[in-house]
Amino acid sequence: MKEIQRSKRIHVLRRYKAILDEFNKYDSRVIPITVIHREYIYPKYFISRETLYKIFNTPIDEELAELQNKTPQLRG
Repeated sequence: MKEIQRSKRIHVLRRYKAILDEFNKYDSRVIPITVIHREYIYPKYFISRETLYKIFNTPIDEELAELQNKTPQLRG
């Protein structure tokens, strides 16, 4: 993976993590996911419900760890 692609993917994964953190602030056992999306996620991040479900199925922490371990170190 090229450096630019890796940087973009890391940025996307960090955004996904922020969205999940926002989602986890609310109790989805009591409040339906669609309501959490409509009231809290969409106004802040402007993502569709379909994208939210995609985020739920993305292994964010594993991918971030893998990409950050592959990031080249600066030579000094």
